[in-house]
Amino acid sequence: MLALSLLQAHTNHKPHKFPFPFPISPNHKPGHDMDQVLTVMVMSILLGAVIALSFFTSYFGKRRSEVQSIAKAESQSDPKKHQRPPQPKKSHSKAHSHSAADKDQNKRHHPLDLNTLKGHGDSVTGICFSFDGRSLATACADGVVRVFKLEDASSRGFKFLRINLPAGGHPTAVAFSDEVSSIVVASQTLTGSSLYLYGEEKPKASNETKQQPKLPLPEIKWEHHKVHEKRAILTLVGTTASFGSADGSTILVSCSEGTDIMLWHGRTGKILGNVDTNQLKNNMAAISPNGRFIAAAAFTADVKVWEIVYSKDGSVKEVLKAMQLKGHKSAVTWLCFSPNSEQIITASKDGSVRIWNINVRYHLEEDPKTLKVFPIPLHDSSGATLHYDRICISPDGRILAATHGSTLQWLCVDSGKVLDTADKAHDGDITCISWAPITIPMGDGQVLILATASVDKKVKLWAAPSTH
Repeated sequence: MLALSLLQAHTNHKPHKFPFPFPISPNHKPGHDMDQVLTVMVMSILLGAVIALSFFTSYFGKRRSEVQSIAKAESQSDPKKHQRPPQPKKSHSKAHSHSAADKDQNKRHHPLDLNTLKGHGDSVTGICFSFDGRSLATACADGVVRVFKLEDASSRGFKFLRINLPAGGHPTAVAFSDEVSSIVVASQTLTGSSLYLYGEEKPKASNETKQQPKLPLPEIKWEHHKVHEKRAILTLVGTTASFGSADGSTILVSCSEGTDIMLWHGRTGKILGNVDTNQLKNNMAAISPNGRFIAAAAFTADVKVWEIVYSKDGSVKEVLKAMQLKGHKSAVTWLCFSPNSEQIITASKDGSVRIWNINVRYHLEEDPKTLKVFPIPLHDSSGATLHYDRICISPDGRILAATHGSTLQWLCVDSGKVLDTADKAHDGDITCISWAPITIPMGDGQVLILATASVDKKVKLWAAPSTH
């Protein structure tokens, strides 16, 4: 087609003179020369077309082979890019990741670590078991008190009742009153400390409907504000008064960060008495399980003990100074009463734990006696002895739980021997510890439980170690 077009264009124009590199013979004819020129042009054009066609055919052929080779290389290097991975391989990798997570979890957790109560939004500042051991109340800096139902210590999820404090209040401690549904809360606000008793109203049976009425949320039954002269409440503990002529009411003891300690009637909120340690500042205070004694750990090395005197009608008559425990060389950081209310166990910054016999005739000036002294078996990296922040004795009186920072230890009360240690019991400092008063169901059996709370927003349940 190109040749014909050029030929047609040539016939429509005047002839031109073309210089030829060869001489013209005398017998030369002009028509014959024109035919030769046309033949040369057509041949040149056809030859150029053939060369161009060959070039482009070769070029596109090379490009195609390059594309195929690239695609083949990508397919070999990343086969998953072009085909969906089989389902068994995917599930296998997922199972492997769970297995790795389980191994890491086993490394983190102590064998006695049974469970964790989650859901707190801030540091947990107080914990307390109910008298039947089936409920655990927690005070949290997020302004909420939670009451967990401990139906099984190994449960994957615990139901809990949520109690929101009045706006601006941060609970610092909790204690159960006469019933499981009655909880006393110590709260701190900008204006000072407050105490609230939350209790449930019993639902009224209705004949109009067969549906079981819902239990109402706890309501404030009594409250006191600006107690302890607005100072913060460090500890709040309660017990059932059973000593002597006591009527079995719940007696509460609140200890401020100052030097004063107050005694309260759990059900009515009535102030039953108060004492002053006169020891610069308090660390904590406790009441004996039978409701007879109050003891306080304060800034000095001595521990002061008071006796609660009951009237014939069972009410509290007065609180009298009873005795003083002298023997430590430095401040006592924490103390607890034995289950039979006849001994006090103290931990001091002097690096020792002492067990005292307070079942003495103190009114005849008989002094309490030191029964045992144990060195604290906890040291820092340089070998220096550390002190215990908190201690708590098991309900059977055989195991002493103690903490320092995030470390938790269990000691044998008889020998002072370390039964077990959890170096990283929590991800932060432990704020409080408490033994359940009785064993708690776990699977098909029963287990003795220690609860610990921390600034890491968690409460953990621990099994008691073997004493053998």
